Amino acid sequence: MLGFDRITFDPRIMGGQACIRGMRVPVSLILNLVANGKTVDEIREDYPYLEPEDIQQSLMYAAWLTREQVYPIVGNQAG
Repeated sequence: MLGFDRITFDPRIMGGQACIRGMRVPVSLILNLVANGKTVDEIREDYPYLEPEDIQQSLMYAAWLTREQVYPIVGNQAG
């Protein structure tokens, strides 16, 4: 999946949510921590088994998921 080698999906782990390297650490947790102002160092202090690349790839994955796509209207579709 587009080079996200640290993001894993396993139906037996956290109900199949996107997780970090097969651990019970969902990407959504990382995003929530960042959104609430935690720094990478603070996150790693609380979760010492995470690597900076795990956090970076979580952010990249979220950006990839939310990319905006514009689809042009084809033909004459008067309202």
